[in-house]
Amino acid sequence: MMKNKIKNVGYASLLIAIPLFQSCSDDDETLTTEDPTEATVLLKESETFGNIITDSEGNSLYFFSKDTKDNSLCTEECLETSPLFYTESLVIEDDLNSDDFNTITRTDGSLQNTYKGWPLYYSSTDTVSGNTNGENDTWFIAKPNYTLMYAKAQLIGEDGNMYTSSYTLGEEETSYIVDSNGKTLYINSNDTYNTNTFTEADFSNNDVWPIAELTLDAIPSILNIEDFNTIDVHGRTQLTYKGWPLYYFGQDENRGDTKGISYSYPGAWPIANTDTPVSITE
Repeated sequence: MMKNKIKNVGYASLLIAIPLFQSCSDDDETLTTEDPTEATVLLKESETFGNIITDSEGNSLYFFSKDTKDNSLCTEECLETSPLFYTESLVIEDDLNSDDFNTITRTDGSLQNTYKGWPLYYSSTDTVSGNTNGENDTWFIAKPNYTLMYAKAQLIGEDGNMYTSSYTLGEEETSYIVDSNGKTLYINSNDTYNTNTFTEADFSNNDVWPIAELTLDAIPSILNIEDFNTIDVHGRTQLTYKGWPLYYFGQDENRGDTKGISYSYPGAWPIANTDTPVSITE
């Protein structure tokens, strides 16, 4: 059993003070799974969202869609409405996996807990334990069973250039679908409705554009479950969105990478988002 020495920071009005006993240096970091009555991170049932992740008092935690990399982009005024979550004694309820939790050092030097790479926050719109008012188009309630997430960031191709949502050179924050770990999903502009035209029968080119073999569970509220389906691709199952087969890009090594958007030529392999049109039937 591992222990993570972390400090509880959040709403002073929402959290009670708990005496902390430290015997490790600040560089030591461990995580513990304990009895739920002792846990500082819980899994709670929400009528609206199902199982959600909360602090020890049942206060809802959130992900920020702009946190596409291993850092937090919620700073200064943003933190006034979305305070960060950090506890120095991170004890995980049995229903959660301690390996999914980590701690980052923010650019201001403060610490913040993360879940599957996503920094965790509170919402100032939640005034009592159990509230889930912070959910919107860029803030999503923290859940353990997301298959997909919705990111928002500057698109940067493999050529190192910045692209807009129309795949022209320029600066613009674009929303796009990623998996639960933040890896970008793409569509092939040459595919047709529920038809993968790229992948060879022997999967010899699957390393270039791996098919998204995902079993859909929870998705952010901004997405519509009816837009997703699966197709058979040479005996394997590929997730589709609005009729478009979904792929990863083999050169995207890190969460938040969008190198595939300029592969071959800009726009040949677009990202997928709520503005993606339904694929046409051949």
